[in-house]
Amino acid sequence: MTVKATSIDLLNWRTPPMRAFHFAWMAFFVCFFAWFACAPLMPLIKQEFHLTADQVANINIAAVAITILVRLIVGPMCDRFGPRKVYVALMVLGALPVLGAALAHNYTAFLLCRLGIGAVGASFVITQYHTSVMFAGNVVGTANATSAGWGNAGAGAAQMFVPLMLAGIVALGASNADAWRLTLVLPGLAMPLMAALYWRFTQDCPQGNFNELRVRGIVVDSGKKGSWASLLAASRNYRVWMLFVTYAACFGVEVFIHNVAAIYYVDHFQLSLREAGLAAGSFGLLAIFARPLGGLLSDWGAKRRGLSARSMLLFMLIAGEGAGLLLFSQASHAAFAVAAMLLFGLFTHMACGATYALVPFIDRKALGGVAGIVGAGGNVGAVAAGFLAKGMGDLHQTLMMLGGLVTASAICAVAVRFSAEHTAREAALGATN
Repeated sequence: MTVKATSIDLLNWRTPPMRAFHFAWMAFFVCFFAWFACAPLMPLIKQEFHLTADQVANINIAAVAITILVRLIVGPMCDRFGPRKVYVALMVLGALPVLGAALAHNYTAFLLCRLGIGAVGASFVITQYHTSVMFAGNVVGTANATSAGWGNAGAGAAQMFVPLMLAGIVALGASNADAWRLTLVLPGLAMPLMAALYWRFTQDCPQGNFNELRVRGIVVDSGKKGSWASLLAASRNYRVWMLFVTYAACFGVEVFIHNVAAIYYVDHFQLSLREAGLAAGSFGLLAIFARPLGGLLSDWGAKRRGLSARSMLLFMLIAGEGAGLLLFSQASHAAFAVAAMLLFGLFTHMACGATYALVPFIDRKALGGVAGIVGAGGNVGAVAAGFLAKGMGDLHQTLMMLGGLVTASAICAVAVRFSAEHTAREAALGATN
């Protein structure tokens, strides 16, 4: 019987775990590119729709609000239907609001489409779920963090390449009003294409697809056969809520920065749309190596000092992120702002990787629920940051406040403790489970 992979062989596409790994991060990349494709276009959209600062804030909040609910739903759905079916459905349905945004001609229509696009942010939970059931404990932290980091780079790629795509379309003779709409069509079409590839080349777990295994009487190790019991079980575990807060502090801030960075650089430092996109994109592209590094360090520490090392690493990364964010908030020149953003971005992405390196060890029998709740925490943090910015009315003050809140939240990582029995059980499972 096929078992979980105990190593990550990046050039191997033959085994189910490695195919799931590669298609999971590619699907995640496409979804995040689509999710954040609107962000670097906001200066143009703001101008065309004559948006107020309050309306821009509402759009940014809408972009992440619905993701909270969808992330909570898709985790248990993965337990029930398998990650393959859930991912395909999310990409096919998620393409509709992306294409709808390209047809919007007023604030209300664009706001509703932006709300719908936010659902594709739940792709992260499915990616983490799929790699968690495919890889053994000795490498699952690295597998989770690497697939998430490479996929998460889709947000940075959107920041960087969407302005270039826009410029290319304008060079072909399109007006700005038509060009930004045409730019959104590409990610809208890429999502159903990736859905078809995901359906063709992946399976739910090393042994096969959940529905086929259950017909044969085989109990899959993902949890409770997908009822909402996994969500309920996860919600009763205090460690889940500690990671909910830490993920709000790292991924929530990351999403907030993705949504405001381009327009912030344009408004506050008078950069061009292309320059602002390159600056903002550099933050997102850090995820390619920084997030995997967080997972790799977590696995390395756990081998030497057990599960507690994962918690302590997360504490240090969250604290470093908070300090870096405070430094970024004090930047008075564009070059210093970019340097500070890259510094705190490094800690932010590593903290995201370290958080999900802990997720598979919280409750193996409620993996979908744990992944969903912790993932939703990231978007709760982004929504909270959005409301904070809207209430304060000044991004500089908002960033300072966020820096302090993130630093304080690091204590939640220290609170993630494991009993001797839990630690011994995980040690006994070792590299094969």
